[in-house]
Amino acid sequence: MSEHLGETQRFRAIVEYDGGDFQGFQVQATGRTVQGELERTLHRLSGEMLRVLGAGRTDAGVHARGQVIAFDSAWRHGPQELERALNATLPPDIAVRQVQVAEQGFHPRYSAVSRTYFYNLYCSQTRIPVLERHYLWQRQALDLDAMDQAAWMLLGEQDMAAFGQPTVGMVTVRRVMQSFWRRVEVSAYLAAPQVGLALQFVVEANGFLRGMVRRMVGGLVAVGEGRISPAVFGETIASRDISRSEPPAAARGLVLWQVKYREEYPDGRSSAPAN
Repeated sequence: MSEHLGETQRFRAIVEYDGGDFQGFQVQATGRTVQGELERTLHRLSGEMLRVLGAGRTDAGVHARGQVIAFDSAWRHGPQELERALNATLPPDIAVRQVQVAEQGFHPRYSAVSRTYFYNLYCSQTRIPVLERHYLWQRQALDLDAMDQAAWMLLGEQDMAAFGQPTVGMVTVRRVMQSFWRRVEVSAYLAAPQVGLALQFVVEANGFLRGMVRRMVGGLVAVGEGRISPAVFGETIASRDISRSEPPAAARGLVLWQVKYREEYPDGRSSAPAN
């Protein structure tokens, strides 16, 4: 719509979505994607064929509370009006917030310093359908202390090849700043007697390999079940051999929670790897 157009500017925004009905963030030849819905909606609002850049290529079924996007547009009514227009037009499983004009060189992926993911699960003798889209169901009781001991082994800069593959290039070294489990509460109407424990794994790193968090969680849950020891989990890390890792945990429990950028770190911490 030409009446919306002015000089081209780079916009950035935080995007939230329920990933259950998406084939991931990135546009694909077939299937519904978050990027595709965003680009389609922007075209409808502005008449422009825009390319939306994302901070992370979340897989099918993975959710986001803090995905960051950027795009160049000649929209001239200001970021607040654009935010309102997007949220009035986007499908109900996507929302945007904090739409603002960014520096022209800003890139949501390559300008990032770190990304934080949460992984949610609950322990129960029976499956709870209302949790199914966002939590992994775990029938067996878990040893939280052992899981936290193993999670601690992921901290620092080390080769994470045992847990994933780089999206580009060959470098598999990553720096993990946070890695721990914590108990979380579900809403009151879900706090039924059969819910033994709801847990959340928190991991922040300067970059992630493809499938890295879900394979980490698969190994940590194996530790919690007693199938492997924390020492064996540490040996898996040191092996740098993906064939030794446990199967990845289901996508539905994973949430891209936050992406941080240089301006949020006054100490000038270095940026995340390109991949």
